[in-house]
Amino acid sequence: MNVDWPTMVSPTAVKELRTGFAGPLLTPGDPGYDQARDVWNGGFDRRPALIARCTGVQDVAAAVRFAQRHDLLTAVRGGGHSIPGHSVCEGGLMIDLSPMKGMRVDVEGRTAQAQPGLKWGEFDRETGAHGLAVPGGYVSTTGIAGLTLGGGIGWISRKHGLTCDNLVSADVVTADGELVRADAERNADLFWGLRGGGGNFGVVTNFEYRLHEVPSVLGGALIYGGERAAEVLPAFRDFASTAPRELTCLVLMVNSPRHRPYPEDMQGQPVLFVGVCYAGPSEEGQRTLDELRSVAAPDIDIAREMSYVKVQDMLDDDGWGSPWYEKAAYTREVTDSALTTLVERWNERTSDRAQLYMQQMGGAIADVDEEATAFGGRDTEFVYMALGGWEPGEDPTPHVEWSRGTWSALRPDAVDGVYVNFDSDDDAGRVRATYGDKYERLRRLKAKYDPGNLFRLNQNIEPAASADPAGAAISGSVG
Repeated sequence: MNVDWPTMVSPTAVKELRTGFAGPLLTPGDPGYDQARDVWNGGFDRRPALIARCTGVQDVAAAVRFAQRHDLLTAVRGGGHSIPGHSVCEGGLMIDLSPMKGMRVDVEGRTAQAQPGLKWGEFDRETGAHGLAVPGGYVSTTGIAGLTLGGGIGWISRKHGLTCDNLVSADVVTADGELVRADAERNADLFWGLRGGGGNFGVVTNFEYRLHEVPSVLGGALIYGGERAAEVLPAFRDFASTAPRELTCLVLMVNSPRHRPYPEDMQGQPVLFVGVCYAGPSEEGQRTLDELRSVAAPDIDIAREMSYVKVQDMLDDDGWGSPWYEKAAYTREVTDSALTTLVERWNERTSDRAQLYMQQMGGAIADVDEEATAFGGRDTEFVYMALGGWEPGEDPTPHVEWSRGTWSALRPDAVDGVYVNFDSDDDAGRVRATYGDKYERLRRLKAKYDPGNLFRLNQNIEPAASADPAGAAISGSVG
């Protein structure tokens, strides 16, 4: 029986795993242990009993079988950027994939093979050298694995779809330690679930992506003083609702950093940052942005032609290891009342590190049939996100309450469910609401590939009581 309390691993058991395991095995006190357990969200200071730093597929399979034999609470770390801290566990086993950074780009075939330890900045540098890209989130420090398995909304998603829509195949170590290939023909049921179902079904050891030609984009931002939020947000909403799919944009309400391009009188002050990425000719993109400029002239205009790689890191910060708490919600319509709520909640923020987002959906995201993948929410217009941040050692309570309060205040204008990569809460009711009618299908799939729920440090889908041995109810119609 699996349990969720810390489980210590005996020296004898560690010695057992060490036989035939190529990578380092770290226990508390070992050199490198603290660095290996360090994750992006500093709100989690967990100490695994054992960290298995995998160098390849055989290491992953050995670690999974070891976890099963010893009934260990198991965390799987890719890029370590999990908002709810799922990358690391207290006690038990941490399967660390970060050493696995192999990658190969097939320029002629427009595909890329990539291992799960890669972050998007590392991936994009390799594909960008050939003018190619796959939609990959909004920052370069996110791991490719977690983002892909959760769906993957990014800067070029309105033009080229979600990250998971561009997944061609995946090699997966399932809960029994076996390696399987999942694609549209082989293990198609698993392939369906991997695209949006999170890390519930196994450990992906290789991702194969379809690439797109993206030699350059019009990227950057239109930036407004924070006091103009009530003026600019309705104009932005109206502009975004008719924008072509080549344009993906977001609004970020944040305190600006203390450096250029902000003048001294705006540094450290509240700003409204309208981030843009136009995946088409720069001249067309500038003409499109002129529609917003004409009704809301920016205080700072840094929209220009640049590489996609540069767009990917423009929201990067030095926040690794800082504590965060996030609440998110989908909406199909951005109402005036929701915009008023955003301004009011921003004015009530509890920290200079607080952030509010509106990230755009639509375009190619909505082209894919809702049933084609496990990902849900394709018919929504925006994702709202309230990110509470505080200093290490500070009481998190007011900042967590601010995020939750913002989410609650937006509920009348939101829909059930959430983009799983954007939320700190993953209770069973929230997960069920996210997947809606697909939840029972996912439970059957979970029962087939992980009946004991070994992989439960995620937005967990509880396995059905028994799997359909024929797989008919699971396979169904897949994309």
